[in-house]
Amino acid sequence: MQTASTSELIKQFNISVATLNNQAEYIRTVRDGIPGTTVRNAIQVIGNRELFIRLFDTTSANLSRYYHKKKLNRIDTEELLDTLRVFLEAVTIWGDIDQARDWLNTSVPALAGEKPINLFDTFEGRNWVRQILRKIQSGEFS
Repeated sequence: MQTASTSELIKQFNISVATLNNQAEYIRTVRDGIPGTTVRNAIQVIGNRELFIRLFDTTSANLSRYYHKKKLNRIDTEELLDTLRVFLEAVTIWGDIDQARDWLNTSVPALAGEKPINLFDTFEGRNWVRQILRKIQSGEFS
């Protein structure tokens, strides 16, 4: 369940809250594509441009081209939406965007010493971060 603060963050991404909370809406959005402006908004909120360069397997110079796309393709849309889901899960668990960003940018022993944000560029990496976040939420890790 999204808190009021995460609902506001979702709106900053230029997507609907239902897109991330409802499976049918998520799938529809992936199939339809999301506007490139969502990439720019996500970079501003998450604060890590390098993540999106890796996520889209592009160069720094070409990343801005994504901002102008009317619709991202299915693969890029799903990569971005799944990344936003994990980011918002971290915000929810840590209760604050700054604390979530700090944790995401800190080496975590349970992630083999990796910074969680550095794992966001693969589906398996995002799942691994999700697993650790759920363990933190249940009190298994701090």
